[in-house]
Amino acid sequence: MATTFFDLKLTVQPEHIDILGHVNNVVYVAWMQEVAKAHIDALGLGVKDYLELKHAMVAVEHHVQYRKAAFEGDEIILRTWLNDINALFSFRQYAFFRAADQVLLFTGSTKWACVEIATGRPKRLSPTFIQAYQPLDENINPYDFK
Repeated sequence: MATTFFDLKLTVQPEHIDILGHVNNVVYVAWMQEVAKAHIDALGLGVKDYLELKHAMVAVEHHVQYRKAAFEGDEIILRTWLNDINALFSFRQYAFFRAADQVLLFTGSTKWACVEIATGRPKRLSPTFIQAYQPLDENINPYDFK
């Protein structure tokens, strides 16, 4: 079962702004986690479920690219999707846009690993995870706003 992308909208707040007057770089990384969490909750396999299953997905690698600045008051679309999965890892992509003009502000990716919560040791993805965390349908372009 292939999936689509997931959007979360937010408005840039004063606390997101750095001394240069635009969104601070580390805020984008926090937004990556925020939209990923919202997405897994929407997929029906979120943090609450991790605790019951006794294993979880943890970030092991991030890649980020800052493309344009965002400013206080801008409405931002945080878009994410899964683009690959295997026995040990899932791979998530991000594209953040300014809602007013769909300008691409940021792109990123995260490699997530499955671990046993009690030990922190790597664990093969359970069928529950594999079923819920399916890659984006190849016919869907997450950068297309039409």
